[in-house]
Parts: sequence; C-alpha cells; structure tokens
Amino acid sequence: MITVDRGRYGCVREDAPAGGDLQMITAMRARELGRKSVVVGDRVALVGDVTGAPGALARIVRIGERTSVLRRTADDDDTTPEGRLERVVVANADQLVIVSALADPPPRTGFIDRCLVAAYDADIEPLLCLTKADLSGPEAVLDYYAELDLPYVLVQPDSDLTEVRKALAGQISVLVGHSGVGKSTLVNRLVPDALRAVGAVSAIGKGRHTSTSAVALRLPAVGRSRKDPGWIVDTPGIRSFGLAHVSAESLLHGFPDLVEGTLEDQPNCGHAPTDVECRLQSWVAEGKADPRRLTSYRRLLSSRAGEPDPRDDPRDPNPHEATPPTDHPPA
Repeated sequence: MITVDRGRYGCVREDAPAGGDLQMITAMRARELGRKSVVVGDRVALVGDVTGAPGALARIVRIGERTSVLRRTADDDDTTPEGRLERVVVANADQLVIVSALADPPPRTGFIDRCLVAAYDADIEPLLCLTKADLSGPEAVLDYYAELDLPYVLVQPDSDLTEVRKALAGQISVLVGHSGVGKSTLVNRLVPDALRAVGAVSAIGKGRHTSTSAVALRLPAVGRSRKDPGWIVDTPGIRSFGLAHVSAESLLHGFPDLVEGTLEDQPNCGHAPTDVECRLQSWVAEGKADPRRLTSYRRLLSSRAGEPDPRDDPRDPNPHEATPPTDHPPA
C-alpha cells in the first residue's frame, strides 16, 4: 500500500514491472479487520474490483506480517488523557534516510539522534543524507558521529545523484527531515513525477495531501536496467521524533559509543546527571567518548520522561545546538 487519505487506501500490485506505470487500486478497509491499523508500506490482500478503473473500489481483507515498524510518539500537542499518542510512520521499511542540511538551516544533531534511536528500535538501517553541501562542509557532523560509522551521502544543488540512487536501490527507504533542509527538492529530483503522484493521492480521498500523511513513490528505473530501483516514502509534516514508546534501555542503542561506559554501572542506574554513581560521567571525562553525545543521550532520557526540549523543535529560532565542538554546550 502506498497512500492513505481519509479512509481510502491507494494500493499497487507488488509484481508491477520496474519502469512501468503503476496502476493505482483504490480500496477501503473491510469490517473484519476490526481495529487493526493499515499504514503505508503494508502488504495487503484485496478482494472486489481491483481493476483500478475510475470509481472502482476494492476491500482490504488481510494485512501481511510486517518485517519492520517505524514508530514515533506524537508531538506534545497531540496528547490524550492517557498520554502522548504513538503513531506508526510506515511498515516494512528497510532504511531510514535522515535528511539534514549542512547550513541554512544548520544541522540539528538532537533531531538526528532521535531518528537514529527510532531506526535502531525499528531494526532498520539509517542513512544520513547531508544536503546543501555547497554551503558548508560535512566534517563537523561526521566528526560528531565518528564512532558510529554511520553511512552518509552528500547532496548539492544540481549535483549528480548517482551515489544517492545506489544507496536507495532495491530498498524501501523512509525520508524524514525538518522543513527547509531540501527534502522535498530531493524527492522531486529523484522522482520527477512526484508532484503528479501526490496529485493522484489527493484525488483518492477527494481532498488535499495533508502534511501528516506519508506517500510511497517508486524510483524510476535507470537506463534499461531491470533491477529494482527501490521505493522512497516521503513523510511531510514530521517536525520531531517523539521517543516515549522506546524504553530507556533501548535509547542506548542509538549511542553505541556510550554502551561500554555503562557496563560498570549498577543494574538500575538511570544514567541521569543526578545519578552520582553513574560511570558515564567519568567515562567521558577520561576522553573515551564525546561529551556532546552524553549530553544528547541524557537530553533524550529527559524528553522521554516528559520534559520538553525546545532544541529539538525547528520552530525555535535559537536552537542552541551547533555541531562544531566549540559551539556545543558541555556535558
């Protein structure tokens, strides 16, 4: 399934040939599914009219087992009496592409850290896509993530996208990024028909493509190659990646460079600044890890506990978060 819009689901055949036009099949949920959610990326079984003809409507009767589920906790303004809502972003993704500009706006490592935690929690591979490389070099960002051996690609305006396409080939990749980082521009360069495809989504629900919905777009085949060029899932509207659904222990998966420093801690250590017996502080003081990483980890722990951090919100005009070591607050 590649679109969701106001109770209508856009589906395509899984065996559709690469490079060919995708026949959109509009479907609705069958009652027998009960309260099971259906999200972009789900593999579903359809019955009824599956011709894709105008006005035709099929029914989704079964949802296939998911190989991965990328989740996020909703923003603070999407709360209920029971707490913050948990949202499934996409199912069956292979890769999370974190799009970050190197300048204008400056990179926000707090957001990147959140995305990395979400990717590791969902058991999908992260890829860092650094845009606007013509305005600033990537050295500071790469230095911050040096211990993670994080794969990355660089993008400049009108630059060749061969390396990006290689990284996406054969994968279902979810793109996330703040407003202004160039994600939409990248999507339109990768899929020249992206605007037309989004227009088709709007027609399904007879409404506009809202900022909270995801859209899966098939990458065009390169030359005469019959290899699967892959899919990208555009996720507009995500301004933060809430992690309340991730356990405190799982948060550490996004900080493998700190794991060894926790091995000498007591089993119930919360790793917060107030935990006087926490070994992480001395571990970092001994130069065994970057103090900025410990700061970010503890910030996420606080955020997960319900303490908001304005530095993760792109609407904040003063993020107080710069990547170069000289501009970053100490741990």
